[in-house]
Amino acid sequence: MIALGALEWVIGAELLDTFQSATGVDRDTIRGAAGDPEFLAGVMDFVMMNDDWVRGVCDAQSLPYERLMEARAALPGGDMPHWT
Repeated sequence: MIALGALEWVIGAELLDTFQSATGVDRDTIRGAAGDPEFLAGVMDFVMMNDDWVRGVCDAQSLPYERLMEARAALPGGDMPHWT
């Protein structure tokens, strides 16, 4: 749900064109993939590229800022490598 909220925020914040440029997806793909965990992982990766975007998504959903990283970790590819 947090990732879907992030996608809504991207669209509402008028970052959809930036998201499309960064990912290469078109609007039809976005509509069809909105429920796909791998796509939503990409949305989260995109949002997490910018601290202001992280704050915007979290503020819009009344979430603590660290919650975005926790939500990303729960999606495909989100497991963090252990270097020790």
